[in-house]
Amino acid sequence: MNLNRFLPLLLAALAAHAPAHAQYSWIDDHGTRVFSDRPPPPGTPPSRILKAPRTSAAAAPYAPDTPAAPEPAKPAPPSLAERDAEFRKRAAQRDADERQAAEEARRKADMAGQCAAARRTEAYLNSGRRLTDLDDRGERVVVTDEEKARRLEQARRVLADCR
Repeated sequence: MNLNRFLPLLLAALAAHAPAHAQYSWIDDHGTRVFSDRPPPPGTPPSRILKAPRTSAAAAPYAPDTPAAPEPAKPAPPSLAERDAEFRKRAAQRDADERQAAEEARRKADMAGQCAAARRTEAYLNSGRRLTDLDDRGERVVVTDEEKARRLEQARRVLADCR
């Protein structure tokens, strides 16, 4: 007799529990599959909604005889291979930019060294002192006025690029 009372309660509990199962399934912004008895959040693209409850024709909203305008096609998110290719492209560009910046810094340092040497040479040649140099045999020789003028002109050409 108790079984006859308990059976309808058990059936009613099972019937009430049935709608609680997940009726919607979609992929969220993080790529995780979500199951819920509530619809996905607004703004979820239809291509990411995997499962939705069926609506009957009676429950469907009134649709006019004119066909609805199609939704504009949304570009698909880039695949893993496309994202990897973009990453490699950015990394190669960054490496090229770093190499170019290092080469430019090296060139500027070389130019600064050449300018400093040219300034010292110009000051030495304009000092009015008697200049000597070493010849092929390692002997000291006096620098002529023509050689001094040639070296001064060469130092000034270098200094013209420094300014």
